[in-house]
Amino acid sequence: MKQNSEVLALKYRPKRFEDLIGQETIAQTLSLALDSTRLSHAYLFSGLRGSGKTSTARIFAKALMCEHGPTSKPCDTCEHCNMANDARHIDIIEMDAASSRKIDDIRDLIEHTKYKPATARFKIFIIDEVHMLTKEAFNALLKTLEEPPPFVKFILATTDPLKLPATILSRTQHFRFKKISTVNIINHLSHIMHLENVEYQNEALEILARSGSGSLRDTLTLLDQAIIFSKHFVDVQTVTDMLGLIDPEFINAIFQSIFEKDQAGIIKHVKELEDYEGEMVVDELIAYLKERLYLQDPLYSTMILERFFRILSDAKSLFSINADGSFVLSLVFFKMVEALRIKEVDQMIEELEAQMQRPEINITAPVQAAPLEVKVPLEQAEEPIPVPQVEKETPSEPTPIQEKVAPTPEPVAKPDIGLQYFEKLVGDLNDRSAELGLCFSENIFYKSFEDNLLTWESCAQGECKDKLRHGWGVINHFVKDIFGFETKIKNLSCSKQAESEVSSGKQTQGEASSVKQDMAVGETDVSSVGRTNVSDSGNTKDMALNNISNTLNQTNVSQVVPSAEQTQPSYEQMQAQPIEETGSMVAEIVAGDVPQNSDEDAIQDLSCVSGCEGVDASTLDEASKEIDASTIMDEPMIKKAQEMFEATKITIQSKV
Repeated sequence: MKQNSEVLALKYRPKRFEDLIGQETIAQTLSLALDSTRLSHAYLFSGLRGSGKTSTARIFAKALMCEHGPTSKPCDTCEHCNMANDARHIDIIEMDAASSRKIDDIRDLIEHTKYKPATARFKIFIIDEVHMLTKEAFNALLKTLEEPPPFVKFILATTDPLKLPATILSRTQHFRFKKISTVNIINHLSHIMHLENVEYQNEALEILARSGSGSLRDTLTLLDQAIIFSKHFVDVQTVTDMLGLIDPEFINAIFQSIFEKDQAGIIKHVKELEDYEGEMVVDELIAYLKERLYLQDPLYSTMILERFFRILSDAKSLFSINADGSFVLSLVFFKMVEALRIKEVDQMIEELEAQMQRPEINITAPVQAAPLEVKVPLEQAEEPIPVPQVEKETPSEPTPIQEKVAPTPEPVAKPDIGLQYFEKLVGDLNDRSAELGLCFSENIFYKSFEDNLLTWESCAQGECKDKLRHGWGVINHFVKDIFGFETKIKNLSCSKQAESEVSSGKQTQGEASSVKQDMAVGETDVSSVGRTNVSDSGNTKDMALNNISNTLNQTNVSQVVPSAEQTQPSYEQMQAQPIEETGSMVAEIVAGDVPQNSDEDAIQDLSCVSGCEGVDASTLDEASKEIDASTIMDEPMIKKAQEMFEATKITIQSKV
C-alpha cells in the first residue's frame, strides 16, 4: 500500500548506471573509472534540475561501498548496498549546502574527515547545491578538498557552476549533465505507463515531455498529476486542460486563418485565447512551428518560419512590460499576415528578369561571327535560292524543307546587329530623357556599324542641336555601353541639306564670278589712280577697298578667301580617319555642326565667329563680337589698369 502511494519521481528513481536517462557519456566514464580503479578524490556534477545529478552521486557512492567493489555494477544484495539504497549508510554523509552554508558547518565537515570510516572502505561526503556556500565556507573547504585523507571522497552537485570559485573548479573532476532530450523522456514515460497499467495517447506524452523542459523529475510530476486528473486515461484533451495549454488542432486552425488572410477568423481566435496566458500561447506557437519545420511541411518554408519566429520573439519583449495579452496576440497574428505578402529578394529578382526585355545579341552575335566570314562564297553560289523569302511568303511549307535548308540558315539570315544596337540606344535615351531621346530619334539616322565604327547622319538644327550638344555625355555613355567600349563615331552630313545646297550652288558660283570681276576692276582702278596722282593715292586706295569690302559683305566671304585651302585639311584627309569622340568635337558632330564633305565653303564656316552669312553684326551682343586688337588699348578698363599699375619714379632726399 505504501508503494502505491509513492510518487513516480521517487518510485522510479535510478538505482544503477544503466538506469540513467540521457546521461550515457557520464555513466560510461564513471563505470570505467570504477573498473580501472582510477578514482579521483573530488567530483563535481553540474546540470539542469532533474537531470540526474543526485541520483548519479548516490549510485557512484554505492558502487564505492559495495563489498564486491569498487565496481560499476554493485550487487544490491550486500549490507552496504542495501543501506545505501535506503539512504541510511553511516559512511555516506549527505549535506544540503542551501541550509548548511556557513563556515561553522564546513568546520564540522572537516572535523569528520579526520576519522576513518566506520564500516566501509571510504567515507563519502555528498554536498548538494554547493554553490549556496558562503565565501568563507569555500575558503575553509579549499585545503581539505585539495589534499583530503585517502579514504575520503567528495561529490559536489550544483545547478549553477558559474557561481563556484575557480579554486574549487580546479580541484575537482567536472561532469556536466546535459538536458534530457524529448525523445528519451517520451520513451521513459511510455515505459512507466506500461508498468502502471495506465492507458495513454502518444500526443499527450509529447505535450508532457515538452512541458517538462528537459527535466525528468518535472515531467514525472506532471505525469503523476495527469494520471489522477484523467482517471487513468491520459489523452490530449485532459492534458491540455490540466496544463492550461492550447489544443494542437486549435493552433492549426489559427495558422490556417493566417495563411488564408481571414481577418474575421483571426479576431475570433484571439477572443477564444483570452482565457489563456499570452506568454504561454506564444511558447505553444513556437513549439508548433518547430514541429512543422521537422515535418518539412511545404506550406511552411524556411523564410516564412524565420519571419514568424522573429515576430513571436518580439512579442515576448512586450509581455515583459505587462502589455495586454490579447492585444499582443492580435499584433502577432496580423504581423504574420503582412509577412506573407513580403516577397523574397531572389523572387523579386526573378520576376524583374522575367519582365525585362532581354536583347538577342548575346545569342546571335557570337554565332554569326565565324559563319559570315567562312561561308561568303556559298552565299554567292546560292544567290538564286531566297530561302527566307520562301519561308515568309509560304508559312504552310512542310518542315522537311526547313530541315534540308537547316545546314545553311546562318549565312542566309543577316540581321543588322548595328541597327538593333541603335534602336536600343534610342530606347535608352528616351528612358533617360524624353526630350533628348526625341531630338536624337528625329535628327540622327543610322547608316552602318562595322569594325567598331558607328556611322550615322545628323540633321539637327536649332534647339535640338543645343540639346544634343548638352547631352553628349549621356549619348557617349550609352554608345560605349551598347556598341562597345572601343566604338568610334563617324558623322555624315544631312542629305536633306545637301539637296538644297546643290540647287543654290549655281547661284553662288555666279555671284562669286561677279565678285572676282569687281575685284579685278577695283585693282586696276587702284593702280591707275596711284600712277596718275601720288598725293591722292591714300584716299583713292581707301575708296577702292571700301568698294571691295561692300561687295564681299553681300556675298559669302568664305568663297573668296584663298588661304583656307592651304590651312584646312582636304576631304580625303578627313575621310581617311574616323572622328574620335573627344571633347566638344564629338558634341559638335552629334549636333550636326561639323560637315563631312569637301566643300571649302562649309569647311571655312567652322572658323566663323561673328559677322557670318545671314547674321547682322549690329544685332550681335558684346560677347559675340570680335575684338579689334588695334583698339584694345583704348578700352576704359585698360586705361584704368595702366594708371593703377604704371610705375612712377620718386626721388627721396635725406637731410644731412
